[in-house]
Amino acid sequence: YYTTRLRIGTPQQEFALIVDSGSTVTYVPCSTCTQCGNHQDPRFQPELSNTYKPVKCGVDCSNCDIEKNQCKYERQYAEMSSSSGVLGEDIVSFGDESALRPQRAVFGCENSETGDIYHQHADGIMGLGRGTLSIMDQLVQSGVIANSFSLCYGGMGIGGGAMILGAIPPPPEMVFTKSNPNRSPYYNIQLKGMRVAGNPLPLSRQVFDGKFGTVVDSGTTYAYLPEAAFVAFRDAVIKHIGSLKRIDGPDPSYHDICFSGAGSDISQLSRKFPHVDLVFEKEQMLSIAPENYLFQHSKVHGAYCLGIFQNGKDPTTLLGGILVRNMLVTYDRSNERIGFWKTNCSELWQRLQSAVPPPPVTPNSKDKNISDRGHIVPPAPAPSEYKAPAPSEYKPGQVQEIGGLEFYMSLTANSKDFGLILPKFRGDMARELEIAIYQVHILNFSSDGDDIKIRWTIFPDDSSNWITNRTAQRIIFLLTEHQVHLRDAFRNYHLLSWKILPPSE
Repeated sequence: YYTTRLRIGTPQQEFALIVDSGSTVTYVPCSTCTQCGNHQDPRFQPELSNTYKPVKCGVDCSNCDIEKNQCKYERQYAEMSSSSGVLGEDIVSFGDESALRPQRAVFGCENSETGDIYHQHADGIMGLGRGTLSIMDQLVQSGVIANSFSLCYGGMGIGGGAMILGAIPPPPEMVFTKSNPNRSPYYNIQLKGMRVAGNPLPLSRQVFDGKFGTVVDSGTTYAYLPEAAFVAFRDAVIKHIGSLKRIDGPDPSYHDICFSGAGSDISQLSRKFPHVDLVFEKEQMLSIAPENYLFQHSKVHGAYCLGIFQNGKDPTTLLGGILVRNMLVTYDRSNERIGFWKTNCSELWQRLQSAVPPPPVTPNSKDKNISDRGHIVPPAPAPSEYKAPAPSEYKPGQVQEIGGLEFYMSLTANSKDFGLILPKFRGDMARELEIAIYQVHILNFSSDGDDIKIRWTIFPDDSSNWITNRTAQRIIFLLTEHQVHLRDAFRNYHLLSWKILPPSE
């Protein structure tokens, strides 16, 4: 699961909460809890907060404790876990790095946990669903954000990401689909079909419309399809990867569908596993990578298992966090739609921090007097060995003469003599970035076995003394978004930093 940090009370008490668009209440373990597990942080102590107030029973609260003094909540989940406790109100904060100032909000103070909720490492849940107790509904009602939020979950084996509370200008390539709030309290979308390796699954377009329809739930780990859809998807994937060996899953309690022989390089999974397309209304398509439907086998190196399962006999389609890794998902509640945009979510937090603030968005007519600026919330820390691109002085849209672009990256090569394959590196970069090979210059490199650090530049072509803003922005986008595909001589790359060079005299 993916967590964010939330601070509650005065003085502040900090908690790690699972980001959950399928839940409508935010809760943390209470100091009075008699049946709570051992979690990441100390339990919330209401008596130590100068700003805490219990939510009293009244007209707006029909579920009260035994003494009829304090309002309570109860939540049960599909995997048979549960959480219950009392409701309190206090000041909540998303940390020093968030632009969203502290706000008063109602949350749950747990007195009992069962199942996975009891055993999980995270302290509790941040509820972003539709409902009066949702942290989103409360912030919108307070007038501090527009009625929208976005989540971006980091990729397999990397993690990280960002949560944006409020509206942001959607990327031009974002694919939107309708979401009907009147159908259910969940965030549903109009899924009409699936394709595996470009071939449509032989299914009725109504198969994804049963019960609650197709639901996007960030707090669910995997994805679950109705029986007919799952069988068709499973068979199509197995047919495509006939060369891989079928093996048992990591847990004998479950009949996971797993394959060995795919290798440990996640960036190369698409060589072994097919790409999958989700088909929305008006035949819009969203392509997802193998990391969006696979999870790593915990006991066999280089083995992977299907992370899409049959949803029992339930006709609902449930798309969990695995399906939206490395994808910016915008829950545009004002316009009753959900958007998807493929990007490198592990790097998004750093890029957003260094980016020029986006131009204001015109608020929806339903959101009068509401700030339309999105507030970025930091993710839980990514693994320490991961380095995202450093902030640069380049600002998209700013007119400047660019004399060159300098990049510093790490590479994994299939040869221990990198000097022999330098021409292939230059050729790959020229081909993928659509520039001449003479524009690519190697400044220096160092190697440790097959791990290489390389510093290289792109200079203007012979017809100009500088690189245009448009070309620079395209090149930077391709490299930071990992849209550059290197040949077999290289297994993967990570962009560590980049900078703009002034025009040469």
